[in-house]
Amino acid sequence: MAVYKIFPESDSFIFTEEVTGNAGLDEILEIGGYPVSGVGQTSRILTKFNNSEIQDAINNKVNGANFQAKLHLYLASAYELPTSYSVNTYPLYNEYTNGVGKFADLPVDKTGVSWTYISNAALLTHWTLPSNTVEMPTGVTGSYNSTYVGGGSWYTGSNGVNLEATQTLNLNSAHDLDIDITNAVTLHYSGSIVNNGYITKLSDDLEFSTLSSIRLKYYGKDTNTIYPPSLDIKWDDSTYVTGSLSTLSTDNATINITNNKGKYINSGKQRFRISAKPKYPVRTFTTGSIYLTNYALPQGSTWSMRDEYTDEMIIDFDSSYTKISCDSEGSYFDIHLDGVQPERYYKVLIKAELGGTNAVIDGNNVFKVVRNG
Repeated sequence: MAVYKIFPESDSFIFTEEVTGNAGLDEILEIGGYPVSGVGQTSRILTKFNNSEIQDAINNKVNGANFQAKLHLYLASAYELPTSYSVNTYPLYNEYTNGVGKFADLPVDKTGVSWTYISNAALLTHWTLPSNTVEMPTGVTGSYNSTYVGGGSWYTGSNGVNLEATQTLNLNSAHDLDIDITNAVTLHYSGSIVNNGYITKLSDDLEFSTLSSIRLKYYGKDTNTIYPPSLDIKWDDSTYVTGSLSTLSTDNATINITNNKGKYINSGKQRFRISAKPKYPVRTFTTGSIYLTNYALPQGSTWSMRDEYTDEMIIDFDSSYTKISCDSEGSYFDIHLDGVQPERYYKVLIKAELGGTNAVIDGNNVFKVVRNG
């Protein structure tokens, strides 16, 4: 497939309610701006994806094509949302230690990253922050607050590349985050900046709010659901050469996947072949059955994949990144199964312009991905 998901090796969130508290094993990640006893508080999300997995995806799957990289977070709940708000993501400057705490731990867990420190609180290793006594490296900043000193340090730019990634949402949005961090991933891949992960936060005007309780909670990597964060790397892997095949033009057709085995291990790449045939083909003089002749789906047809149990769209139709290919045998698409969560059932849907309309074909093409070993 041309959407490959990498799941985080670590994630946490840091918060001002307990400036040395760690949430490295919390199932929920939170960003927000809200008051406690009249004092504005803030929380920010940290995520890190394994650098060797990023290198492997770009070297061996993208393989030289142009790509897009997005940080995806699934919303669990939200409170007091404004009519419009922005969320920003930056590559982290400091390396952090994840820790094994949770937000509500009593006593407070201090084993890893917190608002004040990048690791175990006992080590007293602070974030690199702007102040009157610290000179920040070029292109690196943090949001200095004299009440709550800490909160992370991050790159805003490097070698003329803008590293602030922003997504603006409104009340009609789904509120999942899908933030384009291609610039940062590209610099991590090239080694221009060290991959210490990413920090995600509300825009400055919404943090430390005393007028409302804006809180957005997302599923973390330790969730027991199918919604962990992911780094989605997308590229166009399609080719379209019909050869001697005719192109299907009618929606009165039978379209299905011919080689679905029903079960696959989460390793390697699987090519799914598509059978596309009109139900009532035009009569021709031939020595073979016209009902066995395969057709090519129209160029620009796309595929998607959803979780069979929850109906959650895992990979949505995308005119740039889930285009269906074609060769002399017929239409097809590829899925990299090591980028899919195992022990789940998935259904593939196909979208094609047929008979003047965009038809979505649900051929009950369901398969299970199982864990290898």
